[in-house]
Amino acid sequence: MTSDADEDHLQRLADAVNERVAALGSKAARTASPAQLLAVVALGLAEDLEVSERRRQRLEDRTRQVVAAAISRIDRRLEADAEIAHDIEQQ
Repeated sequence: MTSDADEDHLQRLADAVNERVAALGSKAARTASPAQLLAVVALGLAEDLEVSERRRQRLEDRTRQVVAAAISRIDRRLEADAEIAHDIEQQ
């Protein structure tokens, strides 16, 4: 197989797939074809990706909420400071 990707990176990915195949156990290796084993690993990786994406989306949503709340507090403080400055000028 040829690729423009970094060889070390590809090796790490292949190692991860091989670890998952090995984790299926020797019984699975005896009763399933290599294609079936790879399909099971692919489904597991897809599930992991989906879980990670949901987690990332929740984190992103929470970060947006926190930033929006902080901006709102800053805006309120700036408005209050501007009112105080205006009141002082009026005196």
